[in-house]
Amino acid sequence: MLGEDWIFLVLLGITMALVSWTMDYASAKSLQAYKWIHGELRGNIPLQYLAWVSYPLLFVLFSSLFCHLVSPQAIGSGIPELKTILRGVVLKEYLTVKAFIAKVIGLTAALGSGMPVGKEGPFVHIASICAAVLSRFMSIFSGVYQNPYCYTDILTVGCAVGVGCCFGTPLGGVLFSIEVTSTYFAVRNYWRGYFAATFSAFIFRVLSVFNKDAVTITALFRTNFLTGKFKQRQIRLVFPAVVTLVIATLTFPPGFGQFMAGELMPRECINSLFDNFTWTKISGSPTPVGLGRSAAWVHPDVNVFVILLLFFLMKFWMSAVATTMPIPSGAFMPVFILGAAFGRLVGEIMATLFPHGIVFDSILYRIIPGGYAVIGAAALTGAVTHTVSTAVICFELTGQISHILPMMVAVILANMVAQGLQPSLYDSIIQVKKLPYLPELGFGHMSQYNIFVEDIMVRKVKFVSLQSTYREVKLLLDSSSLKSIPLVDSKDSMILLGSIDRLELLALCDWWLSPERRLLMQVRTGQGPPCWLVFSVLPKDFTALAIVKSFSPITYLIDRGIKAWEEAEMDKPMEIDEIRVDPSPFQLVERTSLHKTHTLFSLLGLSHAYVTSIGKLVGVVALKEVGNFICAGLFKYTQLSEVFAHLSRL
Repeated sequence: MLGEDWIFLVLLGITMALVSWTMDYASAKSLQAYKWIHGELRGNIPLQYLAWVSYPLLFVLFSSLFCHLVSPQAIGSGIPELKTILRGVVLKEYLTVKAFIAKVIGLTAALGSGMPVGKEGPFVHIASICAAVLSRFMSIFSGVYQNPYCYTDILTVGCAVGVGCCFGTPLGGVLFSIEVTSTYFAVRNYWRGYFAATFSAFIFRVLSVFNKDAVTITALFRTNFLTGKFKQRQIRLVFPAVVTLVIATLTFPPGFGQFMAGELMPRECINSLFDNFTWTKISGSPTPVGLGRSAAWVHPDVNVFVILLLFFLMKFWMSAVATTMPIPSGAFMPVFILGAAFGRLVGEIMATLFPHGIVFDSILYRIIPGGYAVIGAAALTGAVTHTVSTAVICFELTGQISHILPMMVAVILANMVAQGLQPSLYDSIIQVKKLPYLPELGFGHMSQYNIFVEDIMVRKVKFVSLQSTYREVKLLLDSSSLKSIPLVDSKDSMILLGSIDRLELLALCDWWLSPERRLLMQVRTGQGPPCWLVFSVLPKDFTALAIVKSFSPITYLIDRGIKAWEEAEMDKPMEIDEIRVDPSPFQLVERTSLHKTHTLFSLLGLSHAYVTSIGKLVGVVALKEVGNFICAGLFKYTQLSEVFAHLSRL
């Protein structure tokens, strides 16, 4: 198994590195063409505006239409769905080859449009799909990969590779994937995640050097701070078209875009915000030779602070709206840029207040606005995603480890504030999409230890017993959509014997009344099949049957005989020996606390658990009941319990 793991991880790392590099290469060439067209039309403002607006419009509409036609599951980030899948919920079509193709092509087109959308979230989804498909391929050689627990481990590794390969940050990628997707992480997956992510990031960097995107295998954003339906389809295309038109119009460089560095693409924004120049010192003076793309932030008539503030405010709502378009889009990179802009604004203010630096303990510390930008980027992304590993990602991205301590402090403080205000971005998307997901309990709710399963379980349980007839089973299947049905000894004792899968019961009922079984029963009794039984199992295109059925009295006798036989069979007790029974479904006792129940559901990925008392089935609790109670009832129950506790002390 260890040797097969190495092969699987190497294949996953190479595949994702190639996919990531290809997407980056294609989107970079697209953005180069975008800027080239804009530059070639300089002097002709109407044509410039037309090209500036129509170019991203075509790419966004193509991305939206392609994803809608190939796989609608490719729309959006993908991380909320992966969190749900890793909790044990089955989401159809989210880990298929069609979703992979739609996600890769749709995301490449979206990134090549220049819209404020990110790559990280969708690429995590892409890597997880690749890991799932590779596991199916590896299952040909080893059955271990078919194990559902192994499948969860594989998806976890895929998430780590997705983040690590996306930015070339294996260390932060593994930590971020753990924080975002896993409530409980199996330590045995650490080496798998680090190996695959490191290998993938290395190949990605080598390809970047080979393509002359980077000089050496170093940080991606290198810094050098000194130490110191028709109607539905129509709406689906109209919305992204309107959003793209508005954003492109506002960022048009000769227009309003000149006051918010609108000509810069996302990667150019990060590189310029992280540079070493202090823009307030060069504002109003001749532009330095090495300023490069950062010149877009310096306007002869507008203050640097106004440009940074306008950029932050405009990009804030633009990024929020752009991520809602029906295309593959992530929010990490737009939020990262927003944080860098706000940090840069604070850094420029500090540089203005202390132009010569800050003296502390007879040591002069220079104010470097680029350092504030790095810390701001890490803090805002950490606050939005409720993670602290963004600090590690930032120092891997920038290669600047000297700011790791203030960066960690800023990220932790931002997390403290954000977690007290609202759920993370991914949890909020889960709530909006109403995905079956178990929310966190959080700290400070002592009542979670005083609330028990008996307070939230469903007491009217639908079950089958050893004495249940086929009629009762059929009625139960028709009246409910339960995927698993408990099996008890009898209606009086209610001793839980196990659980039966719904498909097993459906197959048993179909076989029990099938024409093949009718013929088999007649043969076993030795009576010989009557004419109606023979006719009932003959092919539909048999001409003799058609001739016989043309006589209405014979047809009446055939139908009457079948109905009588079915009615007699439906009243017989179910044959349990004919189906597979799970003898050990997960069980809880009535006095299991909500905290322990939440932990077990999260750790084991349970969808439901039966509640027993001395072996008797007394109720069932599902993921839905636990989640609804935590969201709606926990706070009210806490207040009520505090009132009763206060009254008891009087």
